[in-house]
Amino acid sequence: MRHAGWIAGAAAAVLVAAGALTYAVAGDDGAARTPAADSADAGFARDMAVHHQQAVEMSYLVRDRTEDEEVRRLAYDIAQTQANQRGMLLGWLDLWGLPKVSSDPPMTWMGMGGAGAGEDGALMPGMATNAEMERLGTLSGKAAEVYYLQLMTTHHRGGVHMAEACVARCAVGAEKRLAQGMVEGQESEIGLMARMLEERGARPRP
Repeated sequence: MRHAGWIAGAAAAVLVAAGALTYAVAGDDGAARTPAADSADAGFARDMAVHHQQAVEMSYLVRDRTEDEEVRRLAYDIAQTQANQRGMLLGWLDLWGLPKVSSDPPMTWMGMGGAGAGEDGALMPGMATNAEMERLGTLSGKAAEVYYLQLMTTHHRGGVHMAEACVARCAVGAEKRLAQGMVEGQESEIGLMARMLEERGARPRP
């Protein structure tokens, strides 16, 4: 199946990227800089891994719901980028010997524990609800394209907010640089998606 092959390719890329970045973190900051379980570095890694996973799932959905090459290319790029970054984040947690889940509410490391959680599965700002994910899976063609672009724009806004917090609070140099790259990349994609929505007679959601 096309979907299964796409997942396999993304998984292989994640393993390579995670290994490279894990090595980079070890060499960049050294063992003396290993963060604590309740640090911003660990909290960002855990939370952004969850946030990214939904973006990957959303992108898989729309790739199967439209034949528009521009949307499919964007979805592929987002899925590959965020799957790779997720692998890096989880790899760092392994390297640091820290758990991938926490009993604290999401975004506690930002001083916003529980404040960003919404309803119906939206654990952090920007995340789509379970109902929204289900609806995306029922749409096709232009309707799917517009809904995906709107959901992903909101998702990116939340991701940028979290990444900016890591840039300000995280201590591990490689993770701060990754977070800054997320800010720049996702802000660029927000602008691209605004243009794509306008071309389809739609706008981002407030």
